[in-house]
Amino acid sequence: MTGESRKWLRFRIFTLLIFFLVLFIALISRAFQIQVLSGKGLKNLADRQHTKTLYIEPERGIIFDRNGEKLAASIMVDSVCADPSKISNPAEVAEKIASVLHAEKDPILKKLSGSKNFCWLARKIKPDEAKKIESLNIEDVYLVKEPKRFYPNGELAGRLIGFVGLDCAGLEGLELKYDNYLRGAPEKLTWARDARGKRLFPRIEKTSTKQDEGYHLLLTIDSRIQHIVESSLMEAITEKGAKCGFAIVMDTKTGEVLALADKPGFNPNKFSSYGNGKGINRIISDCFDPGSTFKPFLAAGALEENIVTETSRFNCENGMYVVADRVIHEANRKKYGSLSFYEILKYSSNIGCIKISEKLGKEKFYHYITQFGFGSKTGIDLPGESGGLLRPAHKWTRVDTSTIAFGQGVSVTAIQLITALSAIANEGVLMKPYIVRAVVDKKGNVIKKFSPTPVRRAISQETAKRLSLILKGVVGESDGTGKKAQIAYVSVAGKTGTSQKFDFARRAYSSEKVRTTFMGYFPVEDPQIAILITLDEPQRDKWGGVAAAPVFKKIGEQIVTCFKTNIRENPFTVPVEDPLYKNPNIKLVSTPAIVTGQSDMDTNDEPFMPDFRGMTIREVLKKANEKDIDIKVVGNGWAVSQEPKPGTSLKGSRSCTVSFSSGY
Repeated sequence: MTGESRKWLRFRIFTLLIFFLVLFIALISRAFQIQVLSGKGLKNLADRQHTKTLYIEPERGIIFDRNGEKLAASIMVDSVCADPSKISNPAEVAEKIASVLHAEKDPILKKLSGSKNFCWLARKIKPDEAKKIESLNIEDVYLVKEPKRFYPNGELAGRLIGFVGLDCAGLEGLELKYDNYLRGAPEKLTWARDARGKRLFPRIEKTSTKQDEGYHLLLTIDSRIQHIVESSLMEAITEKGAKCGFAIVMDTKTGEVLALADKPGFNPNKFSSYGNGKGINRIISDCFDPGSTFKPFLAAGALEENIVTETSRFNCENGMYVVADRVIHEANRKKYGSLSFYEILKYSSNIGCIKISEKLGKEKFYHYITQFGFGSKTGIDLPGESGGLLRPAHKWTRVDTSTIAFGQGVSVTAIQLITALSAIANEGVLMKPYIVRAVVDKKGNVIKKFSPTPVRRAISQETAKRLSLILKGVVGESDGTGKKAQIAYVSVAGKTGTSQKFDFARRAYSSEKVRTTFMGYFPVEDPQIAILITLDEPQRDKWGGVAAAPVFKKIGEQIVTCFKTNIRENPFTVPVEDPLYKNPNIKLVSTPAIVTGQSDMDTNDEPFMPDFRGMTIREVLKKANEKDIDIKVVGNGWAVSQEPKPGTSLKGSRSCTVSFSSGY
């Protein structure tokens, strides 16, 4: 081989080496690019092609009332989803699915005709529909278990509890306020395909969060009292032709809300059938002029400042008083001359209250209004609370000071009113109202506990007791405006109120549209229960003393009758003809504010028919078994009536028919 040939051979070998080296480097670079630089993206692409991942919300925590009754729970139901990218005959599939679900075909076909690899076809369907979908055995159409919120009592406390959406997120009420506690960690549902495209068994994983499970809520609400309140309120709305109504029952010593009703009702099971805003709790969101129910707080300031006594007299101008350029009349055109401070509240004199406010002065009047919490939120654990409307005192004119004295020119919420009244009952201490007593896990361990919280002392203990006795006269005396709120053998303190609604079209207060209110508490000697009743735009009996006060009486009587408490005046004399009470000097031992117990009539030697009202079916049967009484059950829920009536002698017959109602 010549030298020239050897050079050419070496050159060829060198060229090949360079080529293979470049090729090797290129392959290494490409592998590096695929494995390292683009590895994550390609892996995600492969996962999307071969793996499906879906995040499913777990069961939400249960909402219980104070006695352990379920007010909200979750049940697992089926939802239908599909992979449109794998479905070759979407029209046929859509027709089959629509036929089973009794739905329109076109919306389903539109979803199946897309290029995405996942879509929902139907959420939370009925069990029989799920079985039919499963029997179709359609490739790439799946059934997935999802939790569905269920409210076993329907409308009972509907706006208070609130509701959740399809994604199990709280949208109103307690469901929204405590959503972070009620919701647990989502479950990660993953399923894959093998090389032949065959679907593999799905795998469920919990996502990594601090809270793996939904916690339960224990409420202050007593569902039995809630039922009594809602039933009584709805009867009054119907009877008086009112637009709507509110009612609240509160423990005066703790601020616990025992019942909170906003009627007409709202069924959270059917929230989608209501219009926008129908689930909003108006008790905490709606502001209104309080009318004469505002007068006790003016009186509290006057007593606290020692500018009046119960016997101080004021000239009430025979029913007409000129303030600046305004002529102010008494309600219902009443005409009063000289009235004592005590009588001004008993008769609810507007002019008398104006005279008191003039003596107190607008700065001090404003101070006591804010001490009772008006003008700011109460802090109740519900979403959407309003703080009301209260202008600073330096912006008040003389007319403003006068009208605010009888509850016009200031706006409050129902929860503010009952909380402020409870401060008078609670020896002058304002408490923070609350709904949830505790948050617990599924094992019963307390995650968070809520206790009674004093806000401030609004007035002195002495002033509160003096004012309570005055408000007792409003109800207890035959000429008091609140006499229709009297409860037999129970001392009640309270105040009526009728406020004109502002007509924005005429820019004046309406004489036709009013809001009637009664608020009170009992027993005056040791207040435990406060109740507020409001009827909006009643067409008949447009005064708080005749429209709202009887509802207070009805609810109060049922609480006294159905629940053993230490709220009766002690001792007292009972007329012989009254069948409910046989012992003329009954003395009750001190018990918690609301505790189910034996009826007083059972303490006598002679056997009498017990009072079953307010009990569950189980409680009635247990009680009847103890007394050897045959029970006939009608309906379900809580006992609302019985025949024979409580107190009837058992010597003749030992059978009883008890009617129950579930409250919706």
